[in-house]
Amino acid sequence: MQLVIYFLMIVTYTHADYPALKALLSEKGLRDVSQMLSVQIQSKLKRTEIPEVRGGVDIKIGTLYYVLSNMRVVVRSMPDPSLVFVEGTGVSVEVSQLTLAFTGNWATQFGIIHDGGSFDLAVYNVHIYTLLQLADDAGRLSITTVQCSANVGGVNFQFHGGASSFIFKLFARAFSGKKDEIREKICPAVQKAIIGLEETLQEIPVNIPVGPYISLSIPLTSSPAVTHQSFDLDIKVEFYSRSSPSEPPFSPSVFDVPYAENYTLSMAASEFLVNSAAYAFLSSGALQINIRDDMIPKSSPIHLNTSQFGAFVPQLRTLYPNMEMQVLLYASETPLFSFSSGVIDIHVPAAAKFSAVKPDGTLVPLFRLDLDGSFSGSARIDKNLTGALQMKNLTLTLGSSEIGDFKTDTLEQMSVMAVKMFVLPKINAALKTGFPLPTLKGFRLINSQLLIKNGFVAIFTDVQDSLTGI
Repeated sequence: MQLVIYFLMIVTYTHADYPALKALLSEKGLRDVSQMLSVQIQSKLKRTEIPEVRGGVDIKIGTLYYVLSNMRVVVRSMPDPSLVFVEGTGVSVEVSQLTLAFTGNWATQFGIIHDGGSFDLAVYNVHIYTLLQLADDAGRLSITTVQCSANVGGVNFQFHGGASSFIFKLFARAFSGKKDEIREKICPAVQKAIIGLEETLQEIPVNIPVGPYISLSIPLTSSPAVTHQSFDLDIKVEFYSRSSPSEPPFSPSVFDVPYAENYTLSMAASEFLVNSAAYAFLSSGALQINIRDDMIPKSSPIHLNTSQFGAFVPQLRTLYPNMEMQVLLYASETPLFSFSSGVIDIHVPAAAKFSAVKPDGTLVPLFRLDLDGSFSGSARIDKNLTGALQMKNLTLTLGSSEIGDFKTDTLEQMSVMAVKMFVLPKINAALKTGFPLPTLKGFRLINSQLLIKNGFVAIFTDVQDSLTGI
């Protein structure tokens, strides 16, 4: 059951009017989950350590005490569970013709009489049906058991060893015909497991710190939508500044994740998701950097001093000769991303405050340059998430000045050249190498396809268990 929930949560969780992230699990995804579930259950059963069982049996002439120990499970027949979407409710889970075998040791004591040996227990043709309801509980995915039924075809208990006495025969007879007792324990065990999952789900935080500057809010914006062919989650996914949280001056828009029947999982993220992150970083004061001359490579043709910058700003040579300079580069407004067919456009409004550095380290304000940059990029998924970025336009104007006006044409040309020759090549080298696709609790995304649509980015993918390769 846990594996099912991991997939339903693979990208989970104010309640804004519209979600910024949508996730859709397809019928193919449910079949894939079924196969993984079967493998995981068999693997877990083989590793399961069954605790020692102690008890007593009334054999008319007294109580025969017994101990069952060193028990382990052997999976004889484990067909893949059948998982089916139930429209308006959730998921039904059905297991048929399950046969399990247990082996272990037994020991008995009746007064001074001790006996012991080994045993084999076979529980065969087990059928289990469970209907699970999936809902929204205060922004978290909730799961409850609506219905459960179970049936056991038969039980075969065989004891080996032991004296051929009437006491042993009474003991062995006490363990025959346990089919109904085993059947009655199945649904309570299922219910207990589902309650455990529900408790785990309710402990999942819906507000998560993401580094020192921002946090992430991931509640569901509505109850999960279950149709006969898919399970859909609408998730808020909004970033906030940790120091000064506030709503951005833009809102999420309506969009729909396309249904892709040949993929396990479909996900779509709107522009709002990335733009809220940019706004959160801006509100936190993280989108700024102080640039000093010692941070510039010695091989650079331009350095931060009034002597060299005097060629562009003549006043510097006379007012502040032979002094180092410092630049505070910062985003003046929120950088905004927009998605259109196959293209990601990025608008970056920024400013650069230039200061002269006195010998004692005091800063003397000089001027502020306003920059307005627009870039376009593309993204694709190969083995990694890769992309490319190019500059569409970059303008530079004098915002304010403490030393009088000057022309910025040459500085603008140099800025454009620097971005094209130094900044973009480094960014594109990193984008070409790409970034690994995310993993979740041992599952990885494979056969992934990325599409950039108007207003959102969609990813269609299959999911593979990293350990089993299924």
